[in-house]
Amino acid sequence: MGSRHYATHLPLFIATYAGDTLWALEVFLTTGFLFPSYPTKKIAVIALAFAFFIEFSQLYRAPWLDDIRHNRLAGLILGYGFLWSDLLCYSVGIVVGAGVELKTRQQ
Repeated sequence: MGSRHYATHLPLFIATYAGDTLWALEVFLTTGFLFPSYPTKKIAVIALAFAFFIEFSQLYRAPWLDDIRHNRLAGLILGYGFLWSDLLCYSVGIVVGAGVELKTRQQ
């Protein structure tokens, strides 16, 4: 949320893509918290599937679903509009999370 709130104080690239990348990292971390016995690669696949599902669900524009999205918390989770660039951000965020976890487990 900070990357959106302070967007005018950040470089354009960071302001545009950091929020979605960090959201995906949060999905990865939450998935790992919910399923601690799963291997990192499985957590990454589940998190990526969830993130992609949420993004593609934004193509469905039902009035009842748009009403839910007007709630701030639901909007942060469900998003507001489909963007192809979000899929790349989600991939980067989850790969970074999985990479850091795999690297720290090796030490």
